[in-house]
Amino acid sequence: MQFGSDPAMAAEVVSAARRAAVKRPLWVKLSPLVTDIGLTAKAVVEAGADALTVANTYPAMSLDFRTGKSKLGNETGGLSGPAIKPITLRLVWETFEAVNAPILGLGGIESASDVLEYLAVGATCVQVGTASFTDPRASERLVRELPKAFFEANVFTVNEIRGRFSAENG
Repeated sequence: MQFGSDPAMAAEVVSAARRAAVKRPLWVKLSPLVTDIGLTAKAVVEAGADALTVANTYPAMSLDFRTGKSKLGNETGGLSGPAIKPITLRLVWETFEAVNAPILGLGGIESASDVLEYLAVGATCVQVGTASFTDPRASERLVRELPKAFFEANVFTVNEIRGRFSAENG
């Protein structure tokens, strides 16, 4: 996984994958553990990535102080869900600012508002993960809620809201 934090190494891996899968779409999942995600995004798009996924889980741990044992089954694991949403929103925005490529945003999506926030910072689409653990039909619910959220945002298409966020508006 070390290549994910080095733009040149990530580009090398993507280039090799592109040569091996010439006719297939190549989606690259970017590591959130980088100094500048935009540099990595540029490198992998130039190397042949068709779309980008932002981002992955964050290394974390959880333990029971009484027993001294991990609550995860392993010593460490990946943090996901609502806790990572503000971090990942920033990474999606930085990626959107750096490249012109489809971006799959993920991390903490539980409501239609969350979906629109990801779209507003530049995501082309979103992925629902952790919310599905507590509500296996979370994605279906979000699809039902989106028309109302679009109406409240006064938009009719994804492209009307995609990239709406501007640092100047912040």
